[in-house]
Amino acid sequence: MTLVSIPANPVPEGAVSGTIKTPDGVELRFARWAPTGGRKGTVCVFGGRGEYIEKYFETVRDLRDRGFAVAMIDWRGQGHSSRQLRDGRKGYVRSFSDFEIDVETFVQQVVMPDCPPPYFALAHSMGGAVMLRVAHSGKRWFDRMVLSAPMIDLPGRSTSLLARLLLRVMRWTGQGGNYIPGGNGELVGTSSFPNNKLTSDPVRYARNAAILEEDPTLGIGSPTVAWADTAIRGMHGFREASYPVKIRQPILMLAASNDQVVSTPAIEEFAYHLRAGSHLVIAGSRHEILQEQDRYRQQFWAAFDAFVPGTPLFK
Repeated sequence: MTLVSIPANPVPEGAVSGTIKTPDGVELRFARWAPTGGRKGTVCVFGGRGEYIEKYFETVRDLRDRGFAVAMIDWRGQGHSSRQLRDGRKGYVRSFSDFEIDVETFVQQVVMPDCPPPYFALAHSMGGAVMLRVAHSGKRWFDRMVLSAPMIDLPGRSTSLLARLLLRVMRWTGQGGNYIPGGNGELVGTSSFPNNKLTSDPVRYARNAAILEEDPTLGIGSPTVAWADTAIRGMHGFREASYPVKIRQPILMLAASNDQVVSTPAIEEFAYHLRAGSHLVIAGSRHEILQEQDRYRQQFWAAFDAFVPGTPLFK
């Protein structure tokens, strides 16, 4: 399956892309790149809600410049992976455990057969939440995980009991495939720059919007009731005191001080209780640290370089 290229965002050289099928019949798009230099291992990149492989081409180059191979998938229901509903703009998943199926399929069919070990995970937002679930389940595919603004909770724990009950009732009454109240099909990342909560970098924001203008089928709109319901239940699970303690993988969490999408205090609290975890708050950054201005991205990469040396550390 081809990757979308525009002048401002060309496909990194050497890309191999295609599709794989999960045990439950979902087709996932993947892409992988061999390392440009030595054999330091492979970084598997997992995006957030509404994201797609093309959005991370710059990150792919950054990682290959460091000597890593890179591999990515589009989550089910977004990018060019199979959509779960007839209306492909609806952000839908039955359960976040389905994303864990995506990860296992990707690791078994793409990463282990074709990518050099050791393996590391780099995940953003929703992808970070999925990686925490993978780590908590005891899966030992990744030596270390770097999580960018992981979706551990919403700002101010803003999901009221009434909102949670409403989502549950809507789902029980067959409305799981509907947009959340107030939601619509406007593609994530296409609002006007002054109104965006994702990045303070107008150039990178415009680049990502241009990708979606070139191929709108990559994007999705608002979440559905089912997505919101399972996401909120997962975030409540993260609040349990025993959850982070059970995780053994070394994990570095990078949070943004100006994040209006996920809760930075929740990330700090969770990281504090990890057995082998640490965190850094990047002052001034908004939610999408890797899509931010260079001064914020440089702090991210300095932390990454100190944490991921390219040697197997998880036993």
